[in-house]
Amino acid sequence: PRLSMSDLPQPAPEHCPGPASEQAGNADACAGCPNQNVCKTAPKGPDPDLPQIMEHLSEIKHKILVLSGKGGVGKSTISSQLAFALATKESEGSGADDADDQGGPQVGLLDIDICGPSIPRIMGLEGRGVHQTNTGWEPVQVEDMNLSVMSVGFLMTTVDEAVIWRGPNKNGLIKQFVRDVDWGPLDYLIIDTPPGTSDEHLSITTYLKPAGITGAVIVTTPQEVSLSDVRKEINFCKKVGIPILGVIENMSGFVCRKCGTETKIFFPSTGGAKKMCEELNVRFLGAVPIDPLIARNCDEGKSFVKQCPDSPTAQVYKSIFDTIVSLVEKP
Repeated sequence: PRLSMSDLPQPAPEHCPGPASEQAGNADACAGCPNQNVCKTAPKGPDPDLPQIMEHLSEIKHKILVLSGKGGVGKSTISSQLAFALATKESEGSGADDADDQGGPQVGLLDIDICGPSIPRIMGLEGRGVHQTNTGWEPVQVEDMNLSVMSVGFLMTTVDEAVIWRGPNKNGLIKQFVRDVDWGPLDYLIIDTPPGTSDEHLSITTYLKPAGITGAVIVTTPQEVSLSDVRKEINFCKKVGIPILGVIENMSGFVCRKCGTETKIFFPSTGGAKKMCEELNVRFLGAVPIDPLIARNCDEGKSFVKQCPDSPTAQVYKSIFDTIVSLVEKP
């Protein structure tokens, strides 16, 4: 059967202490909550589901988080294009058609941006639904590719439906995504995250760390208002022990196709991402310029690199993605 939003836990009461709290089920906020007795009697301490999650994810070789402290910098764009590129990597340049791409690596893309799930649209899967089988939730497959996708967007009745949830419900859904989705054996699982360093980030870190997090790719734009938030994200990774693969500077200038003039739309007043990486001793993966064709391909649910292989921006993408692969595959 196809899953819907009604199959998921209802929003927690205001000021919910959380199921791991010593006050769970006994706090004033718990009165009248349908989960009050469950929380009161649940064992405290380490999450008992962690061993099951670790076993469930044991067939996934590399788990890569795409992070940024700032919203609107292009995390979902980077996540989707990285997933597309990885899924077609072995057949790249061979002249093979789409059906032949199935010989490439097995790739999964997990969208944990609960309130702003844009991945279904970017991957060309809008309107698709998730089904449940005897092995768990079945991720949505991109046609003719070894690429499967999971997002709360697949659980919504309409694309305009809002998810108005408190932290415990978001955390519960993220747990279901890593515990109950039948990803199968994967070479790469890319996790697209919301901006910030809050509930969703702590949850995915808690659930993935026992199974091993390969590393994080951090996305920023050149201006200081973005970089200051990204510095917080870098500190978050260091505090929770997530290896940082590197930083991508997205929307790094615009080159006019007619006159060739480069314009810094987002002015790097403090030197941009490259200088920040030098100061923080973090790898700089590259700078991706603004290209209207990226937005067009994302709206159409297509791989920009595949649709525009000769574009200078596509060459930048390829270089960055090749570097990421070399970093995670090195002995």
